[in-house]
Amino acid sequence: MFRTLSLAHRGCQARSGLRASFKRQQASNRQLALAATANGALTAAGPKTSADYMAAEDAYGATRTRLTRCCAVPYAYAENYKPLPVVLNKGRGIFVWDVEGNRYMDWLSAYSAVNQGHSHPAIVSALVEQAQRISLTSRAFYSDGLGPFEEYITEYFGYDRVLPMNTGVEGGETAIKLARRWAYDVKGVPDGEATVVFCAGNFWGRTLAAVSSSTDPTCYRGFGPYMPGFEIIPYNDIGALTTLLEADKNIAAFMLEPIQGEAGVVVPDKGYLQAVRELCTEHNVLMIADEVQTGLCRTGKQLCCDWEGVKPDILILGKALSGGTYPVSAVLSSHEVMLTIKPGEHGSTYGGNPMACRVAMAALQVLKDENMAENATEMGQRLRDGLRAINAPVVELVRGKGLLNAIVVKEEGESDRAWQICLKMKEKGLLAKPTHGNIIRLAPPLCITADQVDEAVELMGSVLLEYK
Repeated sequence: MFRTLSLAHRGCQARSGLRASFKRQQASNRQLALAATANGALTAAGPKTSADYMAAEDAYGATRTRLTRCCAVPYAYAENYKPLPVVLNKGRGIFVWDVEGNRYMDWLSAYSAVNQGHSHPAIVSALVEQAQRISLTSRAFYSDGLGPFEEYITEYFGYDRVLPMNTGVEGGETAIKLARRWAYDVKGVPDGEATVVFCAGNFWGRTLAAVSSSTDPTCYRGFGPYMPGFEIIPYNDIGALTTLLEADKNIAAFMLEPIQGEAGVVVPDKGYLQAVRELCTEHNVLMIADEVQTGLCRTGKQLCCDWEGVKPDILILGKALSGGTYPVSAVLSSHEVMLTIKPGEHGSTYGGNPMACRVAMAALQVLKDENMAENATEMGQRLRDGLRAINAPVVELVRGKGLLNAIVVKEEGESDRAWQICLKMKEKGLLAKPTHGNIIRLAPPLCITADQVDEAVELMGSVLLEYK
């Protein structure tokens, strides 16, 4: 398996003196939290501060404390998560508030899960109404929510069938199982020899299958042995895909993100998706589109693949499928692919539950009723034009499509400029996060207005111009 081992882990590397500082701060946080809990302060009613909540995570979660230049930041440790030092407790539209009552513009949208805006009333209403009737039946019985949802979503996206799941990574796992079974039952690949191809720089979760397909050491290091039957080629490289498809007749599927989000909003060349579609068709290989982050109007179309008129054989959706209110994902495909799975071979207790079905239908309807794809196209162009006009020396590049964008910050050795920029923007009332060290991802809710984009550009510009 090809791995890009040169992709360096960009996490903070503390010197021994700083490590001692970390331990002292962590011990202090733990003592504060333990004392507060002993007095009932953390669980009792009454006002709490951001420091209270962060100290509690440090004391009781699988946490570490990282020392930035401005403060010690405790966070629930999962290697890829390094939260900004802000504790949120309310959201409406594009805005969120911390426990002290400070308001911020949200320019991350929970990694594009909140496309419709925080706490959209139509989605929340659907959630509450269904929760008051019945929340879960399991798939041991029929429910009056699943059939209507399946009909709605398949017609919405133009597919024959859907397999509902809960999280994006479950959607990816489901797609791979479907592709392998199709390869054996339909394509005629010898049992146990099916191959699934991925792109370097991909990210679709942290299960064993997901990390086995990753080229990021922070994802896969220390979790082997890895799953067999995976091949990895460079992203946006039609030549590499052509060579592999011609050499290996046991390839079941090629799975890719139309734009690589976690890799830093990497936008492929125009025509790449169309060329992938043609090659997959020519070689009888399933094209799997991971649209968990790029789909549902984020890039200015219902699906990012729509920009090139491409229909994947298997479509994976998640995140904004619930508008950020409930874990919902879905895998859509044809009769030929979907009906290779028989009862008992795949599913989950919560997959397709009544609440998920009701919420997802409401979330999809909001996207359509409020013309969020069109707004994403217009506001995304306005954003990129505004950021480029600032001409900040620290900015190497602004890129993106629709409202999935990134600022690439010029690097200076081992500096953490992008992180420091995000901290300063937070102090001015805007929340964004770096990805892969020097790249700041910008993905606000799709209900954002022109005035709000302009305000954000002005705020970001004031921070970016502080750097040379």
